Amino acid sequence: MSGARGWLRLIPVAVVVTALLAGLVTWLQGSGIQDDLAARSRSALDAAGLSGGEVKFSGRQATLEGFPAEEAGRALGIVQGVDGVESAQASGGAGPVRPAPSPEPSTTPPSSPPPSSPPPTSSAPPTDRDGIQAELDRKLAAAPITFEPDTAQLTDQGEQAARDLAPLLRDAPDNFRYRLVGRVADGPGGRSAALKLSRNRALTVIRLLIREDVPPDRLLAVASASGADNGGDSDRRVEITVEQR
Repeated sequence: MSGARGWLRLIPVAVVVTALLAGLVTWLQGSGIQDDLAARSRSALDAAGLSGGEVKFSGRQATLEGFPAEEAGRALGIVQGVDGVESAQASGGAGPVRPAPSPEPSTTPPSSPPPSSPPPTSSAPPTDRDGIQAELDRKLAAAPITFEPDTAQLTDQGEQAARDLAPLLRDAPDNFRYRLVGRVADGPGGRSAALKLSRNRALTVIRLLIREDVPPDRLLAVASASGADNGGDSDRRVEITVEQR
């Protein structure tokens, strides 16, 4: 019995010793990590020509001290980029900044600055029906809204042309609406097929304009089978007419 009691007395001692050894190992590991991070940070700073300050670590968090103000931001970025560093901050303020030398007094009177030119003024977008229609016609003549043959699928150029028109239609006064007419060439399907394709082309452009924030209640699709029959781009386009609401 006395031997058993002796062993029981040793158990708390063993637990304490084990805890102390574990704490010592953790401290040594942490200290080793800090020393490694500090050494690699110092090397990175020296390689960048920044040798005027110190880097200290608490765990993986760096504190920079003594760097001049003009170098502090760059030094922080370099240390934060070192592998294993969680964060970096400047402490104790930046080092002293050398004042710029005062310019020598000049006996030459300062020259007057050249007169500034007024900024160029851009022409305001039209707000009347005729002005909006004229701008639409100009843009459509330069870049028509065109489609692939016998389909309601916009060409790449036609899609871009429709997008370029959206700001003009969107920003015009809301007492105007826009009639969109799809032009088609005569085909073997006859008038019925031409009318359907005409309307589908107008609807394709309307859906694109709505995605560009043009109010849908200002857009009207109209079918027309009065297109030319030469099969060119003029038969695969959408025309837009401005109307008063």
